[in-house]
Amino acid sequence: MKKIILAYSGGLDTSIILRWLQNNYKAEVIAYTADIGQEMSKKKIIRNAKKLGVKKVIIENLKNIFVKDYVFPMIRGHAVYEGTYLLGTSIARPLIAKRQIAIAKKFKAFAVSHGATGKGNDQVRFELGYSYFAGKRIKTIAPWREWKMQSRADLIKYAKKHQISIPKDKKGAPPFSVDDNIFHTSTEGKDLENPKNSAPEYIFQRTISPEKAPNKKTIVKVRFRNSDPIAINGVKLSPEKLLEKLNYIAGKNAVGRVDLVENRFIGIKSRGVYETPGGTLLYVAHRAIESVTLDRKTAHEKERIMAEYAELIYNGYWFSKRRLRLQKIIDRKRSQVSGEIVLSLYKGNVTILSRRTKNKAYSMKKVSFEENKSFNKKKVENFIKFHSKQLNKG
Repeated sequence: MKKIILAYSGGLDTSIILRWLQNNYKAEVIAYTADIGQEMSKKKIIRNAKKLGVKKVIIENLKNIFVKDYVFPMIRGHAVYEGTYLLGTSIARPLIAKRQIAIAKKFKAFAVSHGATGKGNDQVRFELGYSYFAGKRIKTIAPWREWKMQSRADLIKYAKKHQISIPKDKKGAPPFSVDDNIFHTSTEGKDLENPKNSAPEYIFQRTISPEKAPNKKTIVKVRFRNSDPIAINGVKLSPEKLLEKLNYIAGKNAVGRVDLVENRFIGIKSRGVYETPGGTLLYVAHRAIESVTLDRKTAHEKERIMAEYAELIYNGYWFSKRRLRLQKIIDRKRSQVSGEIVLSLYKGNVTILSRRTKNKAYSMKKVSFEENKSFNKKKVENFIKFHSKQLNKG
């Protein structure tokens, strides 16, 4: 029997997709779950898949790979989409797509499938990943673009007809749409679709409100080596454990909340609430360590490409040649980026207290206001005269 590899969460939507694939393609569906730090129950995933007759369920622990090979390179690039979004959902899809295709090749599946809707960005991100690793050799099945179901009511009706268990919270109005991984949590839909509405406090899952945060500051030390974080408060940790630690510290200090309206790649605007507690600390700390380790030319070149780099990730172009070329520019002098940043966290705010490095890019001797002979005043005069002449050039 022909096989399909489905990106499966164990929830209602992907369970309906699983049954639909079985019925419409007369194929064996292999349920694949990438564990990238999302809230999940392995027992529930396996149980729900087995109820639908699935013979093989694959759950891969990819948390460390995800942080080390996807999140950290993105942090090195200071990738922020439209000035606000730290790309927590965007960066997860390429890895899942890559592993789906690898498993499809292993089991000689003819197709892969995902549960992304027809209005979102994720369908693009998944399918660009599929295309990169499989080309036209493995078919892509996007149920939301193929079936006739259009609403939550249609899905519930289909589930009842095919004896798919329906959680109580899914029987009425659709809940908020939540996506999470070790890097972030995003919440969309329902009341949030109207930008006039404030986000209710109960939707936040990994950060407390500033009002409930501690009344005293928390000090965090982040040590970097070769531009990647390696230790928190003097304790060396794996990439996965390091991000988990920062998530906890930042979350209890109300750090990492963002409420934004973004321009989706497919051409519509959407409103979402994002929580990226540990990622926010890494972003601030990394910019701080680079400020005392990189020369002006390198730092400014990175700044010029940041918007394009972030947009490529947002649009699903993680594996593109263009993104890889930009990554080389970003990492050109990463060997110089080592040291420790001390941060103060207080009720949602992050303040840099100290920058410590053995790098000599920052010169106390040159920057001092005290008289010194290391800075040539005549050279400064000539420098100003040269640039004065540039003002009238086109």
